[in-house]
Amino acid sequence: MSDILDVDLLAFEDGTSSQRRAVVDGTMRSLRTGFVFTQHDLSEDLLDTTYGMLEQFFTLSPEAKQTASVPGSNGQAGYTGLLVETAAASDSPDWKEMLNWGVSVPDGHPLKKKYPARYKGPQLPDDLVPGISDVLLEFYDRVLDIQRRFLGIIAVGIGCHESFFDTMTTDGTTLTRAIHYPAMELSPGQEHVWAAEHDDINLITALPRATAKGLQVRMEDGSWVDAVPPANAMIMNTGIMLEHITNGIIPGGWHRVVADPDQSGDRYSVVQFCHPTPWTILNPVGSCITDDHPQRFAPIEAGDRLDQVLYEINLVEDGRRV
Repeated sequence: MSDILDVDLLAFEDGTSSQRRAVVDGTMRSLRTGFVFTQHDLSEDLLDTTYGMLEQFFTLSPEAKQTASVPGSNGQAGYTGLLVETAAASDSPDWKEMLNWGVSVPDGHPLKKKYPARYKGPQLPDDLVPGISDVLLEFYDRVLDIQRRFLGIIAVGIGCHESFFDTMTTDGTTLTRAIHYPAMELSPGQEHVWAAEHDDINLITALPRATAKGLQVRMEDGSWVDAVPPANAMIMNTGIMLEHITNGIIPGGWHRVVADPDQSGDRYSVVQFCHPTPWTILNPVGSCITDDHPQRFAPIEAGDRLDQVLYEINLVEDGRRV
């Protein structure tokens, strides 16, 4: 794991100029893998409460959970069952079920007028788990705050102002996803891939803590290593949109989730995908374009790029490819 470094967001914000430079340098070196660990200020109590309520939901009957689905959301709101989402590079659906939520903008906001399907708001199963909305929406707010602050480190690292990502992530379509990977009975040495290898679509993804091992990162040499962060650290990984904006200087973080034969039982994780507004034009910034590294990507609207990937991963309800 020596290629994935542990940095300190709080040292970047409150430290000396040399400490800030060290955090930026460590982040940029680590993101060659698409992954970095960071210290943070998310409440452990909130995280414990979040997982407790999500376990209550996922242990309900399939029929009860299905009532929390949101037709027409293409996997961006409500419940999605087992064996639906499929990695773009795979034809076999993933062994996971999910609960998805985000927030909306006020009626009359130009984003809601132009992209009504993107801003349906959270639709969470309070009828099944009373009080779950308050907890999950607080989790969303706290993690998004950390993600936006961490993007300031990346902005400095690519030669932009620290506030470069602020406007594009204000009222963005950030999505939180709780994932349940069911227990697998494995023989010694047997491997089961819960979620096939993929990179995420968004800017950066945050994973504060999972309940069990399983996340693996594909390194530059093609090998797979377990992503095991230090205590109280959050995993951050990069997505396709950040790769696009940085002209490939920061690659998307390829990863998969594999059941561990030595740690039987279910696995729960809560990840948050930080998205820009759908009208953001993903265009490589000038600081990432040089004679030795010419422009790789043509401009594309973030909402259009998301639609491409939703189809590729089998979440478009009227256009399943698998």
